[in-house]
Amino acid sequence: MRQKSASPTRHLRVRRDRGHTVLEFRGEIDIASAAEIAPHLDRETERPDALVVLDLSGVEFFDCSGLRLLYRARHRVLDRGGRVHLVCTHPLTLRMLRITGLAQLLPPRPALEEVLGVSRPAGRRTGR
Repeated sequence: MRQKSASPTRHLRVRRDRGHTVLEFRGEIDIASAAEIAPHLDRETERPDALVVLDLSGVEFFDCSGLRLLYRARHRVLDRGGRVHLVCTHPLTLRMLRITGLAQLLPPRPALEEVLGVSRPAGRRTGR
């Protein structure tokens, strides 16, 4: 069931959908927007056993500050026994994910609906 969403910053919208917390990143994710997003991301990734989706569908620009946000979110969710998924189709962002190796830790999916229908978790920690 979908619940009402909140936009804590112009670069992040948070909503609940089918038991998942969906963090929708929007616009340009750079060092300034990452600083705005980080406290909200931390709040949403602190719950035990959280099901989190990092949705980059609305991103126009994404730099290493955004990569740090993704890695931080993944680490926090998995350390608390949760599951985390990534939705991304932007070619340059996908390239950055592959080059840095983050795509292996957090495999990108092409659509939110695919993630919400997935029964087997992606991005589960197998070791440090």
